[in-house]
Amino acid sequence: MEILKFAPLLMSLVWGGEKIAPYKGVETAQKNIGESWEISAVPGKETLVSEGRFAGRSITSLAQEFKGALLGDKVYAATGAQFPLLIKFIDAKADLSIQVHPDDALAAVRHNGSKGKTEMWYVVDADKDAHLLSGLSQAITPEEYERRVADDSITEVLARYNVAPGDVFFLPAGRIHAICSGCFIAEIQQTSDITYRIYDYGRLGLDGKPRQLHTEQAKDAIDYTVYPDYRTAYAPALNQEVRLVSCPYFTTSLWELTQPVRKDLSRLDSFVVVMCLAGEATLATEESQVTVRQGETVLVPATARFLSLTPASSSAKLLTACLE
Repeated sequence: MEILKFAPLLMSLVWGGEKIAPYKGVETAQKNIGESWEISAVPGKETLVSEGRFAGRSITSLAQEFKGALLGDKVYAATGAQFPLLIKFIDAKADLSIQVHPDDALAAVRHNGSKGKTEMWYVVDADKDAHLLSGLSQAITPEEYERRVADDSITEVLARYNVAPGDVFFLPAGRIHAICSGCFIAEIQQTSDITYRIYDYGRLGLDGKPRQLHTEQAKDAIDYTVYPDYRTAYAPALNQEVRLVSCPYFTTSLWELTQPVRKDLSRLDSFVVVMCLAGEATLATEESQVTVRQGETVLVPATARFLSLTPASSSAKLLTACLE
């Protein structure tokens, strides 16, 4: 089965910016593009293959037909035909709402068996002084949480990080967070569109009405544990796989390439998502070959026994995701 390239879904959002379209080499008249959904199996928001013999097919229909050959036998056994990851680029011209996501157990009870949302961020680009919020900076109780949302002081107890390209944050379900103005991010997450919006600075939506808040629902979803650091540390290295995040829902790695490399997939039993963050690269398996450019995302099927990655320009930066 060949490597699959998808047509992204571009989402206009009240906080959206102007970077996604030119970054991806896309011409569009859409305003406020805040998110580009690269690969999605969210019902009603499914991405379609953009070229090749499967052009026009959704990721869900392909998973239903090819099952473990596309997803991996162990992945298909665990998740069924729903592709388990949602892959995005996010461009924040303004601060996003402060929010939290439920875990699998809470989502299943409240949302008809849906999955929760654990996610990670890789900062692709950032304006000077750009920052984001991740986790609590001090211990609070659920009651104090409610009071601080009501009196507009919730940001005072959230950990704030100035960010630069290459920064990584892991956000397990239950962690309060917000992407803030000037951040351009690649996001890997569980296939879930469940968000509890805690606080939104009194902002109006694109329809001119206040956006819905889920303050009470979030109260039971928040992990109130305080951690010393919420940034994910890693050691950059050229021309080798650099592991960023490994959790039950995904494993992500960074590849900064100036020469060809080859990854053995023979024992992986999983698909591999490849996001091209910078430059251009040629990806090849024993069955197919594609070129990916900055802003493009492809899916390598689980039948692949190896993946070769060759920078087509002087260098290329790739982010990969799979289930181990």
